[in-house]
Amino acid sequence: MKNIYLLSTGFAIFIFSQNLSAQIKKIDTTIKIASVGYRISCNNKDPEKNQLDIKPIGFDHDAHESVLFIKGKIIRTEIDDLNSDGYPDAVIYTMNGPRGEYGNAYAIVSLSNKSFTAVGLPDVLLDAKYKDGYRGHDEFSLLEGTLMRKFPVYKADDKDVATGGRRVIQYVLNGTDDTGYKFKIQQSFETK
Repeated sequence: MKNIYLLSTGFAIFIFSQNLSAQIKKIDTTIKIASVGYRISCNNKDPEKNQLDIKPIGFDHDAHESVLFIKGKIIRTEIDDLNSDGYPDAVIYTMNGPRGEYGNAYAIVSLSNKSFTAVGLPDVLLDAKYKDGYRGHDEFSLLEGTLMRKFPVYKADDKDVATGGRRVIQYVLNGTDDTGYKFKIQQSFETK
């Protein structure tokens, strides 16, 4: 079994109750487009390092199940063609933090249905343009092959409620099977 280690240094946040972290149970799901996709399972035991098992479905016979280690607990999965190559890619959404307020998204990118690779989102806290006012509470969605991230913007004197509107970041997956893939910001904007 091939092992891939992916620990995120990035943070994102979902809107959850304080006790949600304790409520998240094991994930064992199959997502497909037509007859091709992924079986994704995770015990969701440790918010700092969880083992994620990914089994390709309908891939070339040489494609094997892989194990990744991710930060956070998986809360949701989706499938789409993120790089417009005609092969389905999985998106895995995670959450962590003391009250489940931080999250992230990972893409499992098909390499021509012969194998796959994992790609994490850039860390908002490491980006000078986007980190100002960021305290998480992200919402993620897929929109025609792009990954959308929305979160409230906190002003310096905001305590529990953000008063700075919302920031939206749209990511596209760039690269090739040969050069590798990474998420790149396509556009961003703020709303009131």
